Amino acid sequence: MSQSETTQHEQHDGDRAQQATQERQRKRRRGLGSLAVVVLLGGAGYQIWQYLGAPASQTTDNAYVQGPIVQVTPQLPGTVVEIAAQDTDHVEAGQVVIRLDPVDAQLALDQAEAELAQTVREVTTLYGNNATLSAQIRSREADLARAQAQADQYRGDLERRVQLAKSGAISSEELKHNQAQLDVAESTTNAAEAALSAAREQLTTSLLLTANTDPARHPRVLRAAAQMRNAMLALQRTEIRAPVDGYVAQRHVQLGQRVQTGSSLMSVIPLRDVWVDANFKESQLADMRIGQRVELEADIYGEDVSYSGTVEGLGAGTGAAFALLPAQNATGNWIKVVQRVPVRIKLDQGELAEHPLRIGLSMTARVHTDDTSGARLSDTVGTTEPEMLHTPESTLQATRLAEEAVQRIISRNMAAPQTSANHADSAAEAAMQASSSGSLSN
Repeated sequence: MSQSETTQHEQHDGDRAQQATQERQRKRRRGLGSLAVVVLLGGAGYQIWQYLGAPASQTTDNAYVQGPIVQVTPQLPGTVVEIAAQDTDHVEAGQVVIRLDPVDAQLALDQAEAELAQTVREVTTLYGNNATLSAQIRSREADLARAQAQADQYRGDLERRVQLAKSGAISSEELKHNQAQLDVAESTTNAAEAALSAAREQLTTSLLLTANTDPARHPRVLRAAAQMRNAMLALQRTEIRAPVDGYVAQRHVQLGQRVQTGSSLMSVIPLRDVWVDANFKESQLADMRIGQRVELEADIYGEDVSYSGTVEGLGAGTGAAFALLPAQNATGNWIKVVQRVPVRIKLDQGELAEHPLRIGLSMTARVHTDDTSGARLSDTVGTTEPEMLHTPESTLQATRLAEEAVQRIISRNMAAPQTSANHADSAAEAAMQASSSGSLSN
């Protein structure tokens, strides 16, 4: 083959390759064009479907599980001697999770019991003194009556002897002797009156301390009993109990640690009470209402598990407004940022029990906003289910035992309440009689 024929053959092959390349490019352009048309038609169809018949909804993946974090704190200072719960453990309300050294509290209780017993004895003695003071008043009245009778006798003798002295029947010395006897009798009478008055004042003061009550309900006894109950309560509080049912987290306490009142030792998370805070953009809240249906998915379970919920409330402000360092929008370099408002979503308890969630997990929430009959803001005054800390049965039992111990100490150290009351009544009657006799004598 000549050189010219070879050149013509190569040129022909090159033309055919170029034509094949151009054909492929034309097919690619036609395919891309067709794909673009399909995409545009699909987008237009979706928009028409959304506008005409699609259910209205708002979706966000800025949603997280929230829940109560209940702190376990001591109510009195002490040294930790036992820890009965660790992180991730399940505890029940009223279960002992931490014990403090009870020695100091036990000593304080022993002292309070002794003080209560001593106070009961002193108060019982106080009631018994009323009868003693009444007897003293009667004795002072008898002394006064004798002194007055003797003074009257000396006064009569002196009057007769004065008449005899005028006639010279007796000497002046004898008359002076009779006058001295009268002076001594009158002094004795005055002293008896003063002693009787002092005895009446003592009885009045004692009656004021014991009036309108009995030894068991005397203020001093009630105060000592309250101090004993407080000491028993302090001993009971050396056992720190779980306030709610839940799972232990954030345990900070260690054995031998000296803890102070109110310090956080650990947390208990009641996972059955969790909810979801979905942070929607402000532009998504126009049709959002309380009570609307919500569909949720958790990243931990994926699309296989779906939760049903309801909108429980919309936040009173944006997240930025309640931030630790809120934005200063009045500054010169201002950039508008779309704000988000937290929406609280209540979860179905049955679904939550079957697939439990944990605080902080990521969620995807879709709120169906087609029903706009609900309220934008809650008009309920307070919650319908207030959170309450229930007193465990062990605490109630300890309170009953404390009351029984107080009554037992009072009964054991009180001599005879009925006798003491009778003494108080007789003392009051004696005081009234003494006052009447005193007024008549004066």
